[in-house]
Amino acid sequence: MLETSARLLRLLSLLQTHRDWSGAELAERLGVSSRTVRRDVDRLRELGYPVDAMQGTAGYRLAAGSHLPPLLLDDEEALAVAVGLRTTTGGTVTGIEEASLRALSKLEQVLPSRLRHRLQGLQRSVVRVEPGAPRVEPETLIALSDACHRHERLRFDYTNHAGGQSIKEVEPHAVVNFNRHWYLVAWDTGSGSWRTYRVDRLRPRIPTGPRFAPRDPPDGDVVAFLSHRLSSASWPYRATVTLHRSAAELEDRIWSGMGVLEAVDDSSCLLHVGADSPWALSWMITSIDTDFTVVEPPELVEQIEILARRCANAVGSRSNPAASQ
Repeated sequence: MLETSARLLRLLSLLQTHRDWSGAELAERLGVSSRTVRRDVDRLRELGYPVDAMQGTAGYRLAAGSHLPPLLLDDEEALAVAVGLRTTTGGTVTGIEEASLRALSKLEQVLPSRLRHRLQGLQRSVVRVEPGAPRVEPETLIALSDACHRHERLRFDYTNHAGGQSIKEVEPHAVVNFNRHWYLVAWDTGSGSWRTYRVDRLRPRIPTGPRFAPRDPPDGDVVAFLSHRLSSASWPYRATVTLHRSAAELEDRIWSGMGVLEAVDDSSCLLHVGADSPWALSWMITSIDTDFTVVEPPELVEQIEILARRCANAVGSRSNPAASQ
């Protein structure tokens, strides 16, 4: 049985080289008869591999099928795939970060130690220019993703935005890449509520805890919950401004996580927004490109006044030619 299984894997590896093979060539490579090759091809078909017979010759090729069967990768191919997946988990390609993380987790579980060491060495030696977001180690993402998938409680050390440190115990639900940051969405067992945690601020404690029964996602949708949390609730500075256009006219100008629009009437709406400084609030609001009135807080009013004076000074010499002479 072992000999047959090994031979099937060898046959599959040959067929995956994207060339046509005659039955005689395959028999010679495998050291078996052409009849055995035909039987092995039938076994591969039963396993879901679409092996086509070549018209006019006693040959075979691996075709595209209706579903994805298991693939065989040699050392260099496996290493190349792992490097590519680690790159995309960094958020360099929008929209596929979570899928890349799941695939990387599966691949690294089965990588031989020799390849794992080569991969770690390559990661250490390659210098990348990262975007402004804090770096998150793939090992941390994989540990969190595994805990979510296995429904296992997780304990980790956490540092909040003010620098305070604590130990959290949660039921992890999902790991989400959102606006160049990674977040863990989890049920906090201490507070008895759904929370979000920046992954770059946490350090998992291994091993994980007991299994738990998964809960329904918060607000019915993890991304919607995260967007609402990040728009204002979790930021040290929060503001509400009246925008002098309808919510329907402005909704395309509000990016995910920026803020929450609240319709008022056909000519105005409220924007609830949060940031880490009054200055950040001011540029986010002015970037919407519409008239607005600040409702709160006083710090934002002061920052808008500073911004207004700065803009007025920038164009003052053009509006007053005599001043530039």
